[in-house]
Amino acid sequence: MEIRLLKYFLAVSREENITAAAESLHITQPTLSKQLMELEDELGKKLLIRGKRKITLTEDGILLRKRAGEIIDLLEKTQAELKNMDNEIISGDIYIGAGETEGMRIIAKLSSKLQKKYPNIHYHLFSGNSEDVIEKLDKGLIDFGVLIEPTDIKKYGYVKLPVYDTWGVLMRKDSDLAKKDYIEPNDLLDIPLLCSRQALANNEFSIWFGDNTEKLNVVATYNLIYNASLYVEEGFGYAVTLDKLINLTDDSNLCFKPIIPNLKANLVMVWKKYQVFSKTTQVFLDELQKEINREN
Repeated sequence: MEIRLLKYFLAVSREENITAAAESLHITQPTLSKQLMELEDELGKKLLIRGKRKITLTEDGILLRKRAGEIIDLLEKTQAELKNMDNEIISGDIYIGAGETEGMRIIAKLSSKLQKKYPNIHYHLFSGNSEDVIEKLDKGLIDFGVLIEPTDIKKYGYVKLPVYDTWGVLMRKDSDLAKKDYIEPNDLLDIPLLCSRQALANNEFSIWFGDNTEKLNVVATYNLIYNASLYVEEGFGYAVTLDKLINLTDDSNLCFKPIIPNLKANLVMVWKKYQVFSKTTQVFLDELQKEINREN
């Protein structure tokens, strides 16, 4: 399967129209149509549903769009790394994936320092939950991932970041629980909760809630807190989340209350264990480790 054909297919899936895709690729419509048919013949799968007004993807086409995007991203990332291998100037791209965590502040702080020293380094940030980050890391689409513990890091190289996040509850300021300084397990038994899937999978939370875990009224789950915070604002429920992820200024009608006993989440930055680093990513990792040593 040629990369060129994958790019043709992605153009059609993006434009949803053969003519528009052909124009964006600077080829003729008959040529593009022929190439797409050859791709379907090669794979033995129907990828496109050719309607009168637009083209849609079959289930096989949807899968190929996802994989083709990953393949091309990885190819372009590899080409850029190879191009910079013999370059004495430290330059290139660093791809970092992370969930919503205060731990990214130390990464941002380091990036800001390196920008002054190595202005030709470019950073690409991907946000998602731990599963999303690990998937991209395993496929080589990102160089580093920032994860919240507990998480299985045996197959990765890693450094522990000298910061941690604190678990608590996001709520409206006019709610009954907002009068409390801390939230205890019993406070959450009779209220509607929005929980991150990571929190629900966290054994430490099960220990914190004790025997009452099954009694919790989880009315919604989320993977990133911003949209969940809109539900909280509308009075839908209370969100179990990490501190400092939502900007709680004086004019906000939301507040955050930590849980007690305190439940803290340690943070790690991971990479593929046997990864061959480019000069750029190696410089970044070396400088991060120096920064951590200074913090400790």
